[in-house]
Amino acid sequence: MYAVIETGGKQIRCEVGASIFVEKLNVEAGETVTFENVLVANDGKTTKVGTPYVEGAKVTAVVEKQGKGKKIIIFKYKAKKGSTRRKQGHRQPYTKLTIQNIEA
Repeated sequence: MYAVIETGGKQIRCEVGASIFVEKLNVEAGETVTFENVLVANDGKTTKVGTPYVEGAKVTAVVEKQGKGKKIIIFKYKAKKGSTRRKQGHRQPYTKLTIQNIEA
C-alpha cells in the first residue's frame, strides 16, 4: 500500500512505516500531521488516481524531528573583476515524518 502526497510544492511517494523528509512544517516533534492532498492511492489491488486529488483519501504521519540539511556553498563572481566575489552558504530546513496510516 502506498500513496503519493503533495506538500511543500513537491510530490512524495510514501508507504506505511516509512520515514520521509518534507519541507519544514510548523509543528512540534511528536505531533500528528494529516495530509489531505493525496494524488495517487494504491491498496495493493487497485490504484486510484485523483483529478487532481483522490476524494476521501488521507495520509497520517507523526513528526519525528525538525532539522537542517547539509550545507551547500553558493559562490558567485564576475570574471576578470577582482572585487565582485561573493561566497554564501545555505542549509535547507526540513521535517522528518514517519507514516502511520494511509486511508484510501
